[in-house]
Amino acid sequence: MRFFASMTSSLAMALAMASCSSSDVKTPEAILPIPEQKQVEWQQMETYAFIHFGLNTFNDREWGYGDSDPATFNPARLDCEQWAQTLVNSGMKGVILTAKHHDGFCLWPFQGTDYSIAHSPYKDGKGDIVRELSDACRKYGLKFAVYLSPWDRNRADYGTPAYLDYFYAQLRDLLTNYGEVFEVWFDGANGGDGWYGGAKDMRTIDRKNYYNYPRIYEMLDSIQPQAVIFSDGGPGCRWVGNEKGFAGATNWSFLRKGEVFPGYDKSYELQYGHPDGNQWVPAECDVSIRPGWFYHPEEDNRVKTPEQLLDLYYRSVGHNGTLLLNFPVDRNGLIHPVDSANAVRFHQLAQQELKTNLVAGLTPKVSNERGGHFKAAAMTDSDYDTYWATEDGVHTADVEFAFDTPRRMNRMLLQEYIPLGQRVKSFVVEYKDKQGAWLPVRLNEETTTIGYKRLLRFETITSDALRIRFTDSRGPLCISSIGVYDAGQGADIAYTVPTEQLKSFSFTLPDLPEQDSALAADRNAQTTLFVEGDRLLIDLGAERTVSSFHFLPDQAEPNRGLVATYELSVGMVPDRVNRLVKSGEFSNIRNNPVMQSVYFTPVKARYLVLKATRMVVPGEAMGFAEIAVQ
Repeated sequence: MRFFASMTSSLAMALAMASCSSSDVKTPEAILPIPEQKQVEWQQMETYAFIHFGLNTFNDREWGYGDSDPATFNPARLDCEQWAQTLVNSGMKGVILTAKHHDGFCLWPFQGTDYSIAHSPYKDGKGDIVRELSDACRKYGLKFAVYLSPWDRNRADYGTPAYLDYFYAQLRDLLTNYGEVFEVWFDGANGGDGWYGGAKDMRTIDRKNYYNYPRIYEMLDSIQPQAVIFSDGGPGCRWVGNEKGFAGATNWSFLRKGEVFPGYDKSYELQYGHPDGNQWVPAECDVSIRPGWFYHPEEDNRVKTPEQLLDLYYRSVGHNGTLLLNFPVDRNGLIHPVDSANAVRFHQLAQQELKTNLVAGLTPKVSNERGGHFKAAAMTDSDYDTYWATEDGVHTADVEFAFDTPRRMNRMLLQEYIPLGQRVKSFVVEYKDKQGAWLPVRLNEETTTIGYKRLLRFETITSDALRIRFTDSRGPLCISSIGVYDAGQGADIAYTVPTEQLKSFSFTLPDLPEQDSALAADRNAQTTLFVEGDRLLIDLGAERTVSSFHFLPDQAEPNRGLVATYELSVGMVPDRVNRLVKSGEFSNIRNNPVMQSVYFTPVKARYLVLKATRMVVPGEAMGFAEIAVQ
């Protein structure tokens, strides 16, 4: 039922687009799964805030046991308008409040318990922080949402059917008395030890079935139909599988329906999504601006810097996710000034780096075009709801920009028109050098998926031409936006790691003598391993999750053993290393034999094989000054 609603709402948008298109050019067919309209609007928020505040704040805890005295909750200067103003100045579009964390303490006067703000000294028991923050959000133009922990370490009846009635009543109270919410957040932490009314024992639940989530979803849809539901597996949006604030560079907005539940034991999959998924469940990247989620004074000097936050922005919003940034409100009831200053500066840095789109208003040259309203100019018109599309059956294409004079560039924005589905599986960004040759830009991540938004940081180039080659897609391309930027001086990150700092899983080279293999792992650029033939087998010693392969070519003069084109495969046994993860060329390696890096979608493997499909000098042994697998 929910999937059908998702399909029809987004198809309605697509049909609306079709109605204004040329009569002889039809809109590309949607490729399932597709998002509901509310999921599109949710993702367009991009950055929003978490607020963790409660008894834990005053008792120096992260997960309260459920036994802290409500009398300890007494913020002296609490000001939700200060929170709201800080968040607006930090570029946040909304805020999610932990109305009840695992300890069970309620930040609103819920009548079903005495473990709430009504039994604290704050405003003589007449306070309601859910109300104060929702009012402040309306005043300052922020969207509001609530986190309600299903787990309750205070309740004696937790784990029994009676607790569910209590939990449902809390949820209904929050959703009917505090205005519209954009998201409802259900934590995946459920069951364990706790106070439980003084029992002080361990409670285990069936995480998949105990809460009866289908009933909860029905309740939410009937009261707040516009709200997106968060949990490990959605259905509205999913946990990204870590609390570090980033998604994989390969990130599909899909999950296999019914497979992921709160406490899912393969959470690492959520960082990338399921490429074969049949339900639209985009990733939300949650992270705290401090090491902890709740305030601890000893962390005042451990607040993430503006630069660290900017990096997370590129790896969350820029990896087809959203960024949910937590602000641990302090014991005065305020966002700490260091947290505030760093968050505001982060927003300013992001605006500065992506301020001027060098291709705005330009019409690129494209290798294929659907026609009608789906022309190349739509990619640079600053309107998300217009897009360039290729003809049916065309799943690869090139987009080329030419400049009157050479331009300095180091950032790129790409967006697909997701109401018709996520399509792109791989792409390459290239620039034209002074000799007129096309070369790939230097990145430190794979260029696979795009989705709602992909932001690339690449080594600064100066060129009069840039092109994007879409090399694989699930259907005809539907690209809404392309932006190219110069982030300014000092914008380059570490695209090439110094040899002596190169990190790697430990490995052996089974086909070679041990003393020879050591030459490729001694972190000495002046020693080189030469391998006869076209195949290098690498053994990691155990199953690992790998996502990149790096090698430094021979550094002697003249350089020997330069690999021009390659295939990289992985496997679990040495005689069947046949899963191809990447193929391509080491561009310009003859003239610039620097560290070569191959990034690919993370995969579990023990063995890797690099096959040289062409050498710069035919017949030469392959040369490796250093090798690393990460």
